[in-house]
Amino acid sequence: MSELYQTKKENVKDIRNSVQVINPEPIYAKACEGLLSLSVSLGIEVLRQMMEADVCEAAGPKGKHNPNRHAYRHGTDDTKVVLGGEKVSIKRPRVRTTDGGEVEIPSLQLFQNEDPLDEAILTRLLSGVSTRKLSRTMDSGVDDPSCVSKSEASRRFAKGMDKAMKEFFSRPIEGSFPVLMIDGMGLGKMTIIAAMGIDGDGHKHILGLEEGGTENNEVVKALLSDLISRGLDPEEPRLCVLDGGKALHKAVKEMFGAKVRIQRCQVHKKRNVLAHLPESMQESVSKSLTMAYRELDYDTARSKLELLVKELELSYPKAAKSLSEGLDETLTVHRLRIAPLLRETLSSTNAMESANSVCAGILRRVTNFGNGKVTLRHAAAGFLEAERSFRRVNGYRDIVRLKANLAILTESGDWSKIAIA
Repeated sequence: MSELYQTKKENVKDIRNSVQVINPEPIYAKACEGLLSLSVSLGIEVLRQMMEADVCEAAGPKGKHNPNRHAYRHGTDDTKVVLGGEKVSIKRPRVRTTDGGEVEIPSLQLFQNEDPLDEAILTRLLSGVSTRKLSRTMDSGVDDPSCVSKSEASRRFAKGMDKAMKEFFSRPIEGSFPVLMIDGMGLGKMTIIAAMGIDGDGHKHILGLEEGGTENNEVVKALLSDLISRGLDPEEPRLCVLDGGKALHKAVKEMFGAKVRIQRCQVHKKRNVLAHLPESMQESVSKSLTMAYRELDYDTARSKLELLVKELELSYPKAAKSLSEGLDETLTVHRLRIAPLLRETLSSTNAMESANSVCAGILRRVTNFGNGKVTLRHAAAGFLEAERSFRRVNGYRDIVRLKANLAILTESGDWSKIAIA
């Protein structure tokens, strides 16, 4: 590919800033093999000229004797550089000092940085490519498969995820998060508790993760303590959307006290109630629950749910008990007078469970999570990938009213003082 470029000899030191293409025919021929193959070939030629410029700086122009020089050319060696997210074999020039020391080539060191390779492999693996099939996704036509073998891909994945995990667990939490969703999911023999925050502009963020044997109070408190230590304001009036787990409820109350209001997931509540009913009753009760939760007025919704409790008590007391337990907390978004569009988003943990689903899909090939650190590493990978697809929540413009109503309620403790939407 050297015929692709021409530079003036007196400007060889400036080659890193200017490269002139003089013959387009070889470019078209290489382009037939694919754009990435062309880019890698061009990259190798540019690197060759950059290395030549470094050699000229250290040892002077080739073929010109200089009795005062402090270094000289010493042939070439085989080496590898990272181009196009892959390792490519090249010839590197060697330069030695007059006293026998090796001179480093700055441009070569730049292209031997393996971070881009690790990121490329990490991206492919997180997109669902297995380590065994990774080499098939390499498009540049590189013959040396050493950088994409199964064991090497696994090693680089672990390395990349350790780096990403450290960045994830150390990133500061800045700004206001009036809404917090917390939910657990099982990975192997461990349970991962994840916290998602919704900021004042309606953007979702995975704020933290914690691993434990079960979804217990101490694990949730450890998660919340970590969030607070990284910047989550414990004094901010906040709505926490949770499932029916008592451990989550207790930990949130202990950590945030009177500053927090709990919204029990209506989807979980409906699921729990229906589990106590025969199939013949499930459709009608499900419809009654849905209609009650869709009511705009809190008093109307509560009256419908209480009427349903009375209807169920005679024949299905366990279903009635399940519905009445925490009934008011399933209507917190109604009492806060949130507009219907935002209310639909915040009435359940569906947003959090959607992130759980994406995470589980990314990790579907993993069969052995090993210890807690490895499990947490995989969970961080899955949730970071899920975070890439996050969108603003529906009705985000009403978050301003939500924050105002939470502040009024925290200050007065009186639900009646909340303004009507």
